[in-house]
Amino acid sequence: EERIIDDSEDDDENLVPRAPVVVVMGHVDHGKTSLLDKIRNAHVTATEAGGITQHIGAYRVQLGDRTITFLDTPGHAAFTTMRARGAQVTDIAILVVAADDGIMPQTIEAINHAKAANVSIIVAINKMDKPGANPDHVLQQLTEHELVPEEWGGDTPCIPVSALTGDGIDDLLEMVTLVADMKELKANPDRAAKGTVIEARLDKGRGPVATVLVQNGTLHTGDIVVAGMTVGRVRAMTDERGRRIHEAGPSVPVEVTGLDDVPVGGDIFNAVSDERLARELVEQRRNEQKEEMFNSRTKVTLDNLFDQMQQGEMKELKIIVKADVQGSVEAVRQSLEKLSNEEVRVVVIHGGVGAINESDVMLANASNAIIVGFNVRPDPVAEANAKRDSVDMRLYRIIYDCIEEIESAMKGMLAPKFREVALGRAEVREVYKISNVGTIAGSHVISGKITRAAQIRVVRDGIVITEDKIASLRRFKDDVKEVADGYDCGIGLERFNDIKEGDILEAFVMEEYRES
Repeated sequence: EERIIDDSEDDDENLVPRAPVVVVMGHVDHGKTSLLDKIRNAHVTATEAGGITQHIGAYRVQLGDRTITFLDTPGHAAFTTMRARGAQVTDIAILVVAADDGIMPQTIEAINHAKAANVSIIVAINKMDKPGANPDHVLQQLTEHELVPEEWGGDTPCIPVSALTGDGIDDLLEMVTLVADMKELKANPDRAAKGTVIEARLDKGRGPVATVLVQNGTLHTGDIVVAGMTVGRVRAMTDERGRRIHEAGPSVPVEVTGLDDVPVGGDIFNAVSDERLARELVEQRRNEQKEEMFNSRTKVTLDNLFDQMQQGEMKELKIIVKADVQGSVEAVRQSLEKLSNEEVRVVVIHGGVGAINESDVMLANASNAIIVGFNVRPDPVAEANAKRDSVDMRLYRIIYDCIEEIESAMKGMLAPKFREVALGRAEVREVYKISNVGTIAGSHVISGKITRAAQIRVVRDGIVITEDKIASLRRFKDDVKEVADGYDCGIGLERFNDIKEGDILEAFVMEEYRES
């Protein structure tokens, strides 16, 4: 890495101002897309009006002599996936809130994603043309999420706009340039290019195509580029209007062809001088990745929290709270944040109502947080992603249990956990009713074994009907301790009598274990 990638700091005299990179976020139908379209169409330089905009995931807008780069990535991708890979792309987030609807669950998600990524937020209060528009209500709601409007003495600019009529759009863009000036965004165009892959795909005719955002230096046609696990030579560059260009400086998004393979959105790219070394580097990265897969970065979980605190790695325990009602979210947030001590600060980075969804898991993965749910379940996609990214998800019925468990984890005294060990399965072939005894399931063991001490789960058509204990286990007339695979037996349960032919009886025991 060190030999071919120049990561040296720039001297101040080489730095020149660069355009801000802006992402537009907000609730589904609050007018994010129409706002982007309006901005895009209003500020295309006259000569190119009517030139169709290629969708490359990013584009630039002229405002007088200033340029603003907009990222047009779906959802929170600009933050989560890219941050999870270590890329900081965005300078400013425009949060679109409809003046008639106010702040909605996805708006809150967007606010928390932007805060977690340390991005300046500008609020665009959209749909001001609607009869039910109530901007003051929006301002009031914003303060509840620690975004205090400028006109109320805070530092969050709030601009009323209408994507329909175009009112306020220029004020919004003016504000973007003002905030950008305050941030003093600079870069050095006279060095090898470095930046981030925004999106990438395989094109039938052109091979791998990547939209990249140059963040420092200048990218030229013919440059050798390393992006994540892929390498190549820039064959052609096109801008968002589909025109061929030969160089792209800081904050310029371009579509690049010539890479060997499709990189991943969020990969960092570097222009380098030596192709042989570049290929060696990519090979080395691939091997490192294999090793990493083997011992992946330890995500924080309640089980390893104390160890990470001991090693001084944990200064903050970040938590995402989801519950069935807003009241619970607030109660939990307050109780959890009170658990902070000298070693670790407990921070709730997002709280919301409803099932644990994919966005929650993405945020947890990017921020190394754990997810706590009350009377809610994860949706299937969230569950699969949490497993894949080893995000710790804890589900509770009682708030007190959660507080107690996290407190114990911080002291390294988590109660032992129990896990289920499957023993075997039997299929019910016949059902006998015996007076004074109850129902006996004449069953055939189809895998593993059934033991007298096991618990039984009755499953009918894939649905769990009940869980119970075994009252009697017999082969012919004899009481037995266990029955092996392939044998028949009679099983009587303690409480449940409504057994039907075809039910599957799953035998399991619970064992205590501690994570080592």
